[in-house]
Amino acid sequence: MNPSLIDAKQIPDDVLSLCRRLRQAGFEAYLVGGSVRDLLVGRTLGDFDVATSARPEEILRVFGARFSVPTGLQHGTVTVLAGSPPRQVEVTTFRGEGAYLDGRHPSVVTFGATLAEDLSRRDFTMNAIAYDPQAGVVIDLHQGQQDIARRLVRTVGDPIQRFSEDGLRPMRAVRQATQLGFDVDAATLAAIPATLDVFRKVSAERVRDELFKLLLAPRPSCGIELMRQTGLLAEVLPEVLAEVGCQQNRFHKHDVYQHSLATLDAVVAKPILRLAALLHDVGKPHTQTPQPDAPGEFGFFKHEYVGAEMAEAIAGRLRLSGAETELLVALVAHHMFFYTPEWSDGTVRRFVNRVQADRIALLFALREADIVSRGRGEDPQCETRELEARIARVAAEDAVLRVKDLAVDGADVMRVLGAGPGPQVGKVLNRLLERVLDDPALNQKETLERLILEVASG
Repeated sequence: MNPSLIDAKQIPDDVLSLCRRLRQAGFEAYLVGGSVRDLLVGRTLGDFDVATSARPEEILRVFGARFSVPTGLQHGTVTVLAGSPPRQVEVTTFRGEGAYLDGRHPSVVTFGATLAEDLSRRDFTMNAIAYDPQAGVVIDLHQGQQDIARRLVRTVGDPIQRFSEDGLRPMRAVRQATQLGFDVDAATLAAIPATLDVFRKVSAERVRDELFKLLLAPRPSCGIELMRQTGLLAEVLPEVLAEVGCQQNRFHKHDVYQHSLATLDAVVAKPILRLAALLHDVGKPHTQTPQPDAPGEFGFFKHEYVGAEMAEAIAGRLRLSGAETELLVALVAHHMFFYTPEWSDGTVRRFVNRVQADRIALLFALREADIVSRGRGEDPQCETRELEARIARVAAEDAVLRVKDLAVDGADVMRVLGAGPGPQVGKVLNRLLERVLDDPALNQKETLERLILEVASG
């Protein structure tokens, strides 16, 4: 045990009270895991986890059915509702584990272990530190504080064994190093390529969640590069590897891979937007064409559309939701717009209709990060500043940017045509929108009803 470097005032009273109740009932209780690490590192605190000598049924008895939920009894975990408004705290019994046969779960979980045994089964030394809030001491049996001081992610014990137990741990090592700005211990890093066969057993959903956390780090490019070096990138996003060494032209300082990493770091920290930044040029290696009039330079005609198809496939592999997939694909597909002051108001309206109004800000953020990452010192808003003002002005003058803004709807179309529901209704509405985008004054119910028969036969 070591004197605490933790300021107990940072720990919420309801969490301290929870530990006291377990102590008063005759059980040991310690803060463990990420919350202790974050207290030592100085990060903003998130969830709190408590390890206790109490068995699951005893935890339920101490806190009662009203304030405890048996969320993972087979693993010894009870979620306790502490304080008001209630905070969810995972309280888990000290446990030992049998062999990991599937690369995901222990074959057996045993209760009655000691704190030392419980800490020894954890993934990384910085996560294997316990804090006794009653005595005000840190229990660090694996030099976790020393590794934190060295800014190092290191497994508890043999890294091959740790990574063979749970195939997600290599990705967690890279993700946590990226979030904290740490390095990965050399032996730990070397164990990742040797255990990729176990990583392949991990569900796409778990991998996706780790990837999203990595993408939200201050410098996510460091994590992507670690993934490349260890073979994880070839497993998760093999399409990105084709960008390495893919040369561009005088407008870009870097190859496609380095440009994509720079764009990733430069864009706003939102998961799908950052994934779009990483993938926005993923179609370039497949469309690279030498420029006859510029030896050593290449063009990438319609790479955004090739990239959009690839992004859709990646989204399916990562089990993204429908809405997430649509946004990702749209951002990749539309990132190559070229605005000029000669655009008519109708062209502006068509642009907004094509991209969708609620995606404009994200697309502009991607575009600005893309420009910055060319490395040529360009004004990042050179292509968005005036267009943003044009869109605002057009929107203020008239609200007709989408089919739903028309003065008629599908029911009106069917009534005028004397037809039932079907694809023709949507086609007519889109043709009406084309007319209105050019001339917003047409957006009157009577006028559009007169046009329905005309556009239906067109």
